[in-house]
Amino acid sequence: MSGPAAPPTIAVDARKIADYGIGTYVRGLLGALARLDGDSRYLLLAPAAGPELLPGLPANFSWVEEDSPGYSLREQWSVGRKLARHRVDLFHSPHYVLPARTPARVVVTIHDLIHLVHPEFLPHPLALLYARFFLRRAVRRAATLLTVSAATAKDLETRLGVDPRRIEVTWNGVDESFRRSLAPAELGKELAELGLAPGYFLFLGNPKPHKNLERVVRAFARAFPGPANDRRLVVAGGDDVSRDLARWSAELGLGERLRKVGRLAPARLPALVQGALTLVFPSLYEGFGLPVAEAMAIGTPVLASTTPALVEIAGGAAELVDPLDTDAIAAGMVRLATDPDRREALSRAGRLRAADFRWERTAAKTLAVYRRALAGGNAGL
Repeated sequence: MSGPAAPPTIAVDARKIADYGIGTYVRGLLGALARLDGDSRYLLLAPAAGPELLPGLPANFSWVEEDSPGYSLREQWSVGRKLARHRVDLFHSPHYVLPARTPARVVVTIHDLIHLVHPEFLPHPLALLYARFFLRRAVRRAATLLTVSAATAKDLETRLGVDPRRIEVTWNGVDESFRRSLAPAELGKELAELGLAPGYFLFLGNPKPHKNLERVVRAFARAFPGPANDRRLVVAGGDDVSRDLARWSAELGLGERLRKVGRLAPARLPALVQGALTLVFPSLYEGFGLPVAEAMAIGTPVLASTTPALVEIAGGAAELVDPLDTDAIAAGMVRLATDPDRREALSRAGRLRAADFRWERTAAKTLAVYRRALAGGNAGL
């Protein structure tokens, strides 16, 4: 008489665990899965520093060192070899680039299709061919495709011809630290360490071209002209736009009213977001728009764009503007700066909307996909 079946082994590619975008997804998802699933065996493929970024996982979670760089030839064989060595039953890739060999059923998360929607932002024409190849390969191999928004799911249907029955929408969650407002004294102390005081407009995110930072800066200068104006714009995120910011500031006469704080540790972000008068996020394209959900969770009003994912995530709880219209962005800033009732209404609505974005909900839907895939459901083409 045979004994009970061994628990399945689920491998998750956690090499991007330190990143802000996909890294936030990986950390949030794995932390919630650890609270929900005590039965399956999880192998987390990550660099040596991975355990430090997500400590205290239960005994059914193990770390496997894997430091092959993303978008490299090495990852094409190294990741697959680890999967074979550990006899993995299911492999979850939180990114569309799969290894050459995946000796297990596969679940892939597609966060966005920006490379296909906005190829003009790619650094080289070959990058578009690369993205198309690996996206199509992921679509073919995946038992199920997870997306972080219905907007991305629609892009998969229309641009890659994916059957909607093979897609599961699993919104991102918001870290619980964004649901706890700091007392004024504590907030003031946190911001003072960054050289800030409450009441600024905040741009938060990696300032890639689609994030629309230049229009944000120009809209701010148009909305609040003159050196005597005390409104401030704080730019937080990547460090690769310092030269552009200096040039725009000089051209527009912004001086100290335009402040760059660069990329901050995750623990500092809740205070930064809470201290803002408004989060300004008129992105040209998003798969989800996590800063919008984080700002809503902590009660900071949001000025966002009318792009499909942000309309979906904001759910009526943000001021929406045409991201290509600098005057519209400026008018939105003025409206929120001068109308405290509107700010308060958005703050209340945002907190309610952000209640829908919880990692436990993301993990529960993801776990259901894992179990369906392990049982042979939603087979890839």
